[in-house]
Amino acid sequence: MAFFLETFIGGLMAGMLYSLVALGFVLIFKASGVFNFAQGAMVLFAALAMARFAEWLAQWSGSDNMVLINLAAFAIAGAIMFVCAWVIERLVLRHLVNQEGATLLMATLGITYFLEGLGQTLFGNDIYKIDIGMPKDPMFLFESVFEGGVLVNKEDVIAAAIAAALVLLLSLFFQKTGTGRALRAVADDHQAAQSIGIPLNRIWVIVWCVAGVVALVAGMIWGSKLGVQFSLTTVALRALPVVILGGLTSVPGAIIGGLIIGVGEKLSEVYLGPFVGGGIEIWFAYVLALVFLLFRPQGLFGEKIIDRV
Repeated sequence: MAFFLETFIGGLMAGMLYSLVALGFVLIFKASGVFNFAQGAMVLFAALAMARFAEWLAQWSGSDNMVLINLAAFAIAGAIMFVCAWVIERLVLRHLVNQEGATLLMATLGITYFLEGLGQTLFGNDIYKIDIGMPKDPMFLFESVFEGGVLVNKEDVIAAAIAAALVLLLSLFFQKTGTGRALRAVADDHQAAQSIGIPLNRIWVIVWCVAGVVALVAGMIWGSKLGVQFSLTTVALRALPVVILGGLTSVPGAIIGGLIIGVGEKLSEVYLGPFVGGGIEIWFAYVLALVFLLFRPQGLFGEKIIDRV
């Protein structure tokens, strides 16, 4: 039972990180009605910016106070993501208002390759480490219940807590603020939103800025765990099944979907992997997403789309 709980809790921790990345997809889709394929590249670019600026600040200042250095690097990387959001809206999205979803999707693919190339040009292609001071040592829970206790990684717990706090803030933002309601209106109908005075260009800048901050937090956490490298783009795209499972328009769906995927991956690898030769953790999420696409394409919490002719 203790081993099962260790696996289950580990899945929940990984699921929260998947949810954090999936939020970026949901935010862009809610505001523009397009699936943002560039979210993985945004995670990579933000992580590269923070890692490199932290390194440069440490060398320039000669200080070993990593808390202040990381805070400054986070602020600079956040400002860079804000500038990226403004540039994307000004040069790309502004010219594609009211275009078909496929056109916007292709635009995000172009943004993906541009950000990957720009990140490599500006920051290099080495593997960098983000040290934000999260403890790496494990801790043992429920020692009075199970012999030896349940092994949990402190870093995973802190990362999951950060992800959960950001998810809660974004949920409140969408539900309780005027800007959040405007974002939902824009997602439903661009032309109708413009007709009642909602500034579409400003809304898109805001949502891309928020998605950039989400990408920065996700990149910071993943970079701390795995190192900042170009494979982060692939890691971020593992959140695609989370979005399909939870629903493209649902913030709570991104959370629940991430937890289901995280737990499902860990449990399937441990208990089913030996029977299929291992590696099930890599493709489990995509098979589950395929099943949902066949039987419930709107996801668990997505709205069913009905077209009347």
